[in-house]
Amino acid sequence: MALPDYLQETAKDFAKQLTAATSAPIDTSTFVGRQFVAGEDPLQTAAITRATQGLESYKPFLTQAQALTGPGAGTGVGSIASFQSPFQQQVIDETLRQFDQSRQAGLTQIGDQALDIGAFGGGRQGALEGQFMADTAAGRAGIEAQLRQAGFQDAAARRAQALQDQFALSNFQRQNEAANIANLGQLGAFRQGLDQSRLQADATAAQTAAFEPQQRLQQFGAGLSGLAGFAAPVPLPAATPSPFSTALSTALGIGGLFGKFR
Repeated sequence: MALPDYLQETAKDFAKQLTAATSAPIDTSTFVGRQFVAGEDPLQTAAITRATQGLESYKPFLTQAQALTGPGAGTGVGSIASFQSPFQQQVIDETLRQFDQSRQAGLTQIGDQALDIGAFGGGRQGALEGQFMADTAAGRAGIEAQLRQAGFQDAAARRAQALQDQFALSNFQRQNEAANIANLGQLGAFRQGLDQSRLQADATAAQTAAFEPQQRLQQFGAGLSGLAGFAAPVPLPAATPSPFSTALSTALGIGGLFGKFR
């Protein structure tokens, strides 16, 4: 079908413009490339660095805990002796001194009784004093053993508690650091998403500007075709998703990865 005469000049003008617009290559680097990809946010960098540094943060706690998992013998760090009271020996000495004083009164009483019955210095007095001294020695040894056993049990309990405290402190530090890493990463991902939305908006604006002459001619040609009765007008290009919503959803997805550190 031939064009009507009144459209001949318009068609020639359209053809010239179309040739000029399509013959010049479009510089796609103005809207495509890595320059339109948001870089790593400083908060993300900090989160990754801290996560990397913390991979073996448990080792100092493990080293300290290993000293508390053995038999506890000796006198070095982590031994039961290192958890005993520094005043234990003074307590034992004072307790035994008071015990000796109390027993001395009993020995004196034996002598007084022997004197009253006229047996002072005799064999009966000697036998009673011998038995009394034996009982005193046994009682003294028993008191000292009880005090030392109590001190040992108290030190062993302190040592076991120290081991639990080490584990609790290690877990607290790791959990707290994991929360910090997650928060830093998520905040950094959100800010990266904002940067990406701005870059995407810039890229979209540059792309729109680059293709605007062709799109204008496309609409011109569609209108010309419609006037000539050749075809229906060509529809406008479909709208692209919001750069902000796309970048934000990506950022939230990245931020969720940091949340795994919790």
